[in-house]
Amino acid sequence: MPLGDGRLSHDLDPSDRAPQDACGVFGVWVPPTESARAEVSKLAYYGLYALQHRGQESAGIAVSDGSRIVVFKDMGLVAQVFDESVLNTLRGHIAVGHCRYSTTGSPTWENAQPTFRSTGHGGLALTHNGNLINTPELAARLDPAELTATTDTEVLTALLATREGGAMKAAHEILPVTRGAFSLVFMDEHTLYAARDPEGIRPLVLGQWEDCGWVVASETAALDIVGARFVREVEPGELIAIDGDGVRSERFAEARPKGCLFEYVYLARPDTTIAGRSVQATRVEVGRRLAMEHPVEADMVIPTPESGTPAAIGYAEASGIPYGQGLVKNSYVGRTFIQPSQTIRQLGIRLKLNPLREAIEGKRLVVVDDSIVRGNTQRQVVALLREAGAAEVHVRISSPPVAWPCFYGIDFASRAELIAGNCDVEGIRDSIGADSLGFISLDELIAASRIDKDRLCRACFDGVYPIEVAESARGKHVLEPTRS
Repeated sequence: MPLGDGRLSHDLDPSDRAPQDACGVFGVWVPPTESARAEVSKLAYYGLYALQHRGQESAGIAVSDGSRIVVFKDMGLVAQVFDESVLNTLRGHIAVGHCRYSTTGSPTWENAQPTFRSTGHGGLALTHNGNLINTPELAARLDPAELTATTDTEVLTALLATREGGAMKAAHEILPVTRGAFSLVFMDEHTLYAARDPEGIRPLVLGQWEDCGWVVASETAALDIVGARFVREVEPGELIAIDGDGVRSERFAEARPKGCLFEYVYLARPDTTIAGRSVQATRVEVGRRLAMEHPVEADMVIPTPESGTPAAIGYAEASGIPYGQGLVKNSYVGRTFIQPSQTIRQLGIRLKLNPLREAIEGKRLVVVDDSIVRGNTQRQVVALLREAGAAEVHVRISSPPVAWPCFYGIDFASRAELIAGNCDVEGIRDSIGADSLGFISLDELIAASRIDKDRLCRACFDGVYPIEVAESARGKHVLEPTRS
């Protein structure tokens, strides 16, 4: 199924896989009225639509009408998987939804979410954003025959479903021994549940819908889209249950906050709020600080659209250099059924970006982007701008060098494949062909986030992992080598 995510992705340039997003999770509980039964699947659909940027491989929704759970999922974007006729068959007053990018397990239908398991009391449907780091250890608690997929989410669902006493009791037994990043939204026939790992690495928020319903989502932007009012973030180590009696909160672990710093750089929507501050405001502030750290004489500041836009605005404000548009993005190019020929593939970034020659010819440009992974995309952008007549190309990056892989829900390349894992800044500059290159420092990025350094996961930048990851637990295919 074709995917049209509109990003600069490795699907257009196989040699330069961008940082792949964490998944998006969404859950909604509304009073079991007839009108609500018709609305709940559509609320989940629009919530997932708002979270599409977090995962473009598969999408799914599970609903409960109080007596049974129905799951519909498939490979593709939210708008490709669901249409009006499908949503009309998903009637109930509780729903959980998921859009996936695979961080554990291959991108297959079996690994799409929500995962579902029958229990001694009915059923359990679960969605997961993040990545567990003790999946082999957890899987060892199960008979291999109990696993029908190869994801950490499948293991977690099976463990929760096979425990006695219902979902809440099972969660209190299993979640304290589950390690890694997990923001969970799950349900049985009567109750919506949400839980967040003790470090709170991946985001999760709670909102109220029309004073009678409740919504849980990966980002506040999803609450906005469905008309829900933001209430608060789900706390690290917290387990929430929502039913006709309202919202109940319990703790399964002590909070040790280590929120992902890369959410501010790349993952979250700019209209999302984290820790009371909009991501857009943070990214603009990063651009201002970037201009102070790495000034240059130039005629125009341009972003790599749209990833570099907020920081480019901040850079232009702080530097006094005019902000302009130098690259036009084709938002409708993504994965297609048609494989490009070698000739077309060599066009590379031109499929997504086209320079405005009249705006950039003869100009000294500052090109702002959010991150460099392998460097191939930036290399092509620099070459494209030079071909269009740019006199100088100075690249500024609104994150520190990404030098270490992530094991908590972002499918970064291995350290050997990361350009910053092998080159210093001057080596990267030479590789991409820029006249100069500057990265925001880690201290300045943290300062822009307004979050205390000790409450952030910065591992992809400094190699300091808040949760130690065994070598045997690394990689997205940890459950697949032993499977036939």
